[in-house]
Amino acid sequence: MQIELRESCDYALLVPTSMGVRLTPLGGQPVHCSDTFTLKATSAETNVASVSSYLGLPVKVLTSFVKDNPFAQFIKDNLASRHMDYEGKEIDQGGPWGYRHQINVADSGYGSRGPRVYNDRAGEVGRTLNVKDFDLDHIFGQQGVKIVHLTGLVGALSPETGTFCLQLARTAKQYGTRISFDLNYRATFWKNREQELRDLFSEIASLSDILVGNEEDFQLCLGIEGPEAGGDDLANKIDRFKGMIDRVKQAFPNAGVFATTLRQVVSTNCHLWGAIMSVGDQWHVVEPREITVLDRIGGGDGFVGGLLYAILKDWDPEKWIQFGWASGALATTLYTDYAQPADEEQIWSIWHGNARVKR
Repeated sequence: MQIELRESCDYALLVPTSMGVRLTPLGGQPVHCSDTFTLKATSAETNVASVSSYLGLPVKVLTSFVKDNPFAQFIKDNLASRHMDYEGKEIDQGGPWGYRHQINVADSGYGSRGPRVYNDRAGEVGRTLNVKDFDLDHIFGQQGVKIVHLTGLVGALSPETGTFCLQLARTAKQYGTRISFDLNYRATFWKNREQELRDLFSEIASLSDILVGNEEDFQLCLGIEGPEAGGDDLANKIDRFKGMIDRVKQAFPNAGVFATTLRQVVSTNCHLWGAIMSVGDQWHVVEPREITVLDRIGGGDGFVGGLLYAILKDWDPEKWIQFGWASGALATTLYTDYAQPADEEQIWSIWHGNARVKR
């Protein structure tokens, strides 16, 4: 099974997102022990899009910015350095208690000490994302987009962003753009909004061609019955996950691709990393293999980014999951939350286990 994509599009991939910055202590140290931090621009959705943009495919970002703000300029410069086009309304800060870009403070952990992440999203400008601020008919109809990638993180930020994501999906469907949806359940986003967001996520999922999520995502976002009880061995877990995906297929027959990563944490810097994917009636499984981790944040996004790139390149489905697995593994070796592949060969070398020097 292949996914038929539109031709003659200005953009291979489009992502709506709320951009922010990440502060990370040096050397894998805890936040409370540190006085020196690195600053990076980040968002889950642009993490995904980076695989395609670094490998030469045209990518567009829809977002919002705080007007005349130095962090907004920092983010714009970062997106440009990643070869991404961006479009977003400039929002007045509104004084010291007004809007700003989200701040993510996270240490990478080390050895037996796991990472810790602190999200500070008060006044987040991305919550203002509104469908009225973009000409979707121009973007999808005249410019053209092959795949739009949506996430539950943006969909659940606010009622406005939820409406925005739903309208993106509806417009994409109208123009023949394929829709990828990573459910990304977050309990804090869903508090006191369960039915509202369940309805929203279910409609977006019903329009989607590619669905990504773990066991919790499918159960809590879409109300799908979870995996049956069973043993903890890998084969048993995979079989139970397949059973749950079969129930997702029945509920959302429009989608043809379902995927998730498999991860077992041995230590902060040693993970067993795998993936499972259903394409039509075929299952593709990468049994967990040991990878060395510098910083785990963004590994899942790297997997989705590699998967979408492989689909955009019209490779065989077997290569989709392989390239996704290796792209996720690459992301965990970098200080940025996103993969920055030098070329396809670098990612395929990770898949083949070849870490030899290339001269």
